[in-house]
Amino acid sequence: MKTKLEKIEKERGVKINFACESGSRAWGFASPDSDYDVRFLYTKSLSWYLSVSEKRDIIDIMDGDFDAVGWELRKSLQLLKKSNVPAIEHLFSPIIYLGETQYFQN
Repeated sequence: MKTKLEKIEKERGVKINFACESGSRAWGFASPDSDYDVRFLYTKSLSWYLSVSEKRDIIDIMDGDFDAVGWELRKSLQLLKKSNVPAIEHLFSPIIYLGETQYFQN
């Protein structure tokens, strides 16, 4: 999984700060043909944040059994502020691929 996340970082010019499993694997219902439902938070370069133009703040990737969706940090925080259930679930996923969970537990 680390290799796939590093590839996303390189190809999309982002820094992934947190990544977790969100689907059946996370909740103990995986079958032999279950895909990986990876969800992640990312940041972009300073110039991206300083731009006056609105830019896409979501990354969607479907590649075989790998389904990944990333939200830019600001979007993630806005969703958490609205008590968005999927955003909250991601923080408490039992499978963390990247990132430190202690930030969310304190």
